[in-house]
Amino acid sequence: MCLIVFAWQQHPNTPLLVAANRDEFHERPASAAAYWDDTPQVLAGRDLQAGGTWLGVSRSGRFAAITNIRDPGARGRSAPRSRGELTKNFLAGTQAPGEYLAAIAKNIADYEGFNLLLGDAQSLWYLHGSISEASQPQLLSPGIYGLSNAALDVPWPKVQRARRQMAKIVADSQAPDHEQLRACLNDRRLADEQELREQNLSGDMARQLSAQFIVTELYGTRCCTTLRQHQNGLLEFQEQRFDARGELRGTEVFELDTKSAG
Repeated sequence: MCLIVFAWQQHPNTPLLVAANRDEFHERPASAAAYWDDTPQVLAGRDLQAGGTWLGVSRSGRFAAITNIRDPGARGRSAPRSRGELTKNFLAGTQAPGEYLAAIAKNIADYEGFNLLLGDAQSLWYLHGSISEASQPQLLSPGIYGLSNAALDVPWPKVQRARRQMAKIVADSQAPDHEQLRACLNDRRLADEQELREQNLSGDMARQLSAQFIVTELYGTRCCTTLRQHQNGLLEFQEQRFDARGELRGTEVFELDTKSAG
């Protein structure tokens, strides 16, 4: 489970605002956000098991994020390639987001189900990668969006709360800061059973995972990444990392001048 909320071309000074929680098993190794030694133009956290990333940016202002999806049609099927390479390869490359996604859409079966969000200074694109449903790249219109482990804007309770909070920040703040963005995703309350039933979710596990910020012994929110892309080309990237008790264990802060890099 992961959760991303983002505002695209909704604020006059910051055309892209992002807050994203990465949820994963605590035993799966990962490195903190940094510029990669083998791909210096990429800034991202890194999954040390498969070598990809869940979210990152490039020095030229490219942006990529991915979540897993629940795909009943894929049960029992093993996929040959890691989903983390989808973000990694885009950030390391130069292909336009729409063209990149069109190529990926032809090879959906190579990967387990995913939601892929890609962008640059000019556009933001989305692909729902499922073997159970038709998968076509979607150019996103200006708006406020939420993404978890179903398709874009499926109204899971925690997604709806995050979108409402982001909308309030955009409307009320002249300069939304990283603390405000993180507040969109730090609610540790569990959804009630009625809310879950309305989205065809049930059981103890579904309820444990219904919080925006998940805290369990084996699995939970490992990091929260926030991003502010400014009109002048400045890109701010922050990552906070958490342990199995949900306690803060480190913060990484970066600023990139993407216009000079481009």
